[in-house]
Amino acid sequence: MYRKIIGSILIGALAVIWSGFYFNSDFGIFQSETSDDDIDGRTSILEVSAQEAGDRPVRTFDLTAQETEWEIDQEKTVDAWTYNGSVPGEALRVKEGDFVRVHLKNELNVPVTIHWHGMILPNRMDGVPGLTQDAVQPGESFTYEFIANDAGTYWYHSHQHSSEQVDKGLYGSLIIEEKQTEKQNDFDQDKVFILDEWTTDQAQNQGMGGMMGAVSGDAEADTKQAYDTFTINGKSGQAIESLVMTEGQTARMRFVNAGYQQHQLVFPKGSMEVIANDGEEVDGSKGSSNVLEIAPGERIDIAFTKPDSGSVVIGENPDVENAEDLQIPVVSREDSDDTRDNDLAAISGQSVAKGTSYGSENLIFEEPPEPDVTYNMDLSMGMNMGEGMTFQINQKVFPDTPPIQVEEGDIVKVNIQNSGRMNHPMHLHGHRFQVMSKNGNQYDEPIVKDLIHVKPGEEYEIYFKANNKGEWLFHCHDNNHADQGMVTIVDYKDVYSPFKIGGDHQNQP
Repeated sequence: MYRKIIGSILIGALAVIWSGFYFNSDFGIFQSETSDDDIDGRTSILEVSAQEAGDRPVRTFDLTAQETEWEIDQEKTVDAWTYNGSVPGEALRVKEGDFVRVHLKNELNVPVTIHWHGMILPNRMDGVPGLTQDAVQPGESFTYEFIANDAGTYWYHSHQHSSEQVDKGLYGSLIIEEKQTEKQNDFDQDKVFILDEWTTDQAQNQGMGGMMGAVSGDAEADTKQAYDTFTINGKSGQAIESLVMTEGQTARMRFVNAGYQQHQLVFPKGSMEVIANDGEEVDGSKGSSNVLEIAPGERIDIAFTKPDSGSVVIGENPDVENAEDLQIPVVSREDSDDTRDNDLAAISGQSVAKGTSYGSENLIFEEPPEPDVTYNMDLSMGMNMGEGMTFQINQKVFPDTPPIQVEEGDIVKVNIQNSGRMNHPMHLHGHRFQVMSKNGNQYDEPIVKDLIHVKPGEEYEIYFKANNKGEWLFHCHDNNHADQGMVTIVDYKDVYSPFKIGGDHQNQP
């Protein structure tokens, strides 16, 4: 129901290949032994970057992965997989500097994990099965612990077979509030909106989306073909909860794209300003737009000021099929008539605020540095031995993609080029990178992110510091593309992972 047919075929084949197989042993990423002892002078990832609570406040949460019949609207119900019985899962809010402890219990009949998307944390807490832990088996539990060091908007989701598990609802928000409350007081409300797509039509043809895109030139064709319903916070259309605000009030709206399709949200003119991107505050001196584009896996925070006393609507670009599913009515009181059926302005000819539209306030590098490591990453499409379409990094599919090998302290430059026909939102775990240029043109105001949306024909130059020892994924966050091969690893040379892809734990990262 939730996965493309091609992806199903390919993953079945890979599962056979992966069973009992260790990835890239030539590079020392995975080992054929599970001892935590040093191997050839290298250290297990379980022994690096440990964090303890000390005298910090401890915030404890319990999350249970379970099957739930979830009502998207009055006419559409899906068999969802959830954390704590809802889509999205429980919203986790903590203060900057808190020690976070999350107990995961698995009541599903398949293994699961939790990845803390965008968080800088110890590698062993990253939630990637077969790389940083074993997947949590049915009936078993695992505890995640880390310090909430950086204020911002984050989210959590399963990284076990995530093309299916995230698709079925295993995600939620993680908000780290600033210690100092001055900026919080700038807003009358602080709300999270998680965007997603679902398949509710059993007859929906999911098999040819990627090929259609390659032929038609529509870089979103595969996801458009695969999904027929949009949701905000697990609800669609008339079931979406209204935002209640009076004229002149300002809300912080934290948008998270948990789906695999980019979304373009249209706001009333003059009402919206981008304030943060991937947990990093932006310099808004350039002004903003009334159209916001958010890529799969991306988080963008905006300040929305209600422009008048009547009802207004924030909604999907009306040129997109099923746009009526994704509308947020903004009303003056609970019993107000909302305007979710209003016609939204077409966005053609308008400027669009994207993840790279505004520079970051706090940079990693003031100037482009001299790199210690340079990695050229070519994103492309291919076919695999008659099994179906693949999405490749440097003409290889995971687990055969060449890793980015680093030593602690290295400055790493990655040149990312999309030579294929589909969009690829590339997400780096455990680090933030600085986007220096696009298509050879340097940014006057560089952008700090952990996800870059690379469209066909685009090239980006990014830099990061290798300052968080471990084994970290770098992958496309259209998880269907990741499922079909578009994954590599940032490999710190002096550490190794004792975990195994496949095997008894059925680890599928």
